[in-house]
Amino acid sequence: MRKYVDLFVYLLLSISLMLSGCTIADTGRSNQQEQVAAVDRGKIASSSEVKLSVYMYVTDVRVQNVYYEIARTFEATHPEIKVELQFPGFQYEEILKVKLATNELPDIFDTHGWAKIRYGKYLVDLRDEPWASQLTDTIKSVVTDDEGKVYVLPISEARDGFSYNMDVLEKYHTQVPVTFDELMMAADKIVKESHGKVVPFFFSGIDSWTIGQYFDYFASSLFEKSDVFKKYPLTATDSDWSQWNVLAMKWKEMFDNGYINQDVFTAKYSDLPELFAEGKVAFSFASPSFADDAYEVNPKTRIGIMPVPSLSVGGKPAFSSGERNTMGIWRKSKHLAEAKLLVNEFAKPSNMKKIADVVKIPPGLKGVTPEHEFVPFYKLYEQVRVTPYFDRIYLPNGMWDVMRSLGIELLAGDVAPEKFGQLMKQEVNRLSK
Repeated sequence: MRKYVDLFVYLLLSISLMLSGCTIADTGRSNQQEQVAAVDRGKIASSSEVKLSVYMYVTDVRVQNVYYEIARTFEATHPEIKVELQFPGFQYEEILKVKLATNELPDIFDTHGWAKIRYGKYLVDLRDEPWASQLTDTIKSVVTDDEGKVYVLPISEARDGFSYNMDVLEKYHTQVPVTFDELMMAADKIVKESHGKVVPFFFSGIDSWTIGQYFDYFASSLFEKSDVFKKYPLTATDSDWSQWNVLAMKWKEMFDNGYINQDVFTAKYSDLPELFAEGKVAFSFASPSFADDAYEVNPKTRIGIMPVPSLSVGGKPAFSSGERNTMGIWRKSKHLAEAKLLVNEFAKPSNMKKIADVVKIPPGLKGVTPEHEFVPFYKLYEQVRVTPYFDRIYLPNGMWDVMRSLGIELLAGDVAPEKFGQLMKQEVNRLSK
């Protein structure tokens, strides 16, 4: 009998131990499940964080750093929002074309000159934002329409003319040119008196936008008195395209006379700051955004800015203007409220000033007071005409690249100046279809 009692006790103990083991195992699984649940909760919490994709066509690292600084400050006061800034560089336009084709644009993006014409239907109306009433008089018509829609925040407003080397002009007793003829006389004087050691004009075939600037600048001046240009955009039948031959002939003459750097085909825009700092270049067909790089080579470099000289007899100098850098909001963004918060952060006068002091061109809003070294020049020329970029108003999309490539071909001798207008007409006809 005792044997059966012992067996019974043994069985009870075994069952008790088994149950205890199950409790321990279940407790372990319970702890694991709690840990997994905690991780899942963390994922849920992190997934509630809003991520704003921001694409900007900004290639200068100094300017990029200011954007990063503003974005990080914004994140500190809005910890629920993460700003993902991207600077695709010179591939920006091609990347945006792909995103347009897939209908997957960034939450915020730079319209790089085409807020209304190319991207207008993709953008949110920003007319009710607190800064919208502060658009400058010269940029307002560029970024708004007749119904009052405000397409973008214009962070920087292009005010393009020439940058000139003040030391070179003083050394060769040359006044700042007002007309194209005066510009050519100054170039001839500098070449002869420097015995070819100073080149009047610097252009880059590698960064051929510098060549496009020449044709775009002087097209406005060439046609400023033409009735044809009261209509836009132009078509192949609207104009006597042979007028463009004037620009082509003058361009080729500048090169043949030694007024343009003879290494234009291989020169890079990044060569300009050093050449300017060393007093080897007199004029650049661009804004002075390269100035800080020149100061690193020679802190005593003195750079001035001037409007584009008039090509027409009796005409007046003018600046070419339009969007430089902007912020527009994609109308299908899933984070419209957060995107507006970020755009409004950049629109603060203190932040607009930070950017203006680095890019060295005017901001697109009133009430911002930059302090960079070119402010006195902009004040000096504040009464000078400001005309829109010619290609953005009168020519179809794609003609900017045509002018760049034809300009190179002219210098290489692959295109005769008297054929330039005909080729422009052909390309306008092709791109208008």
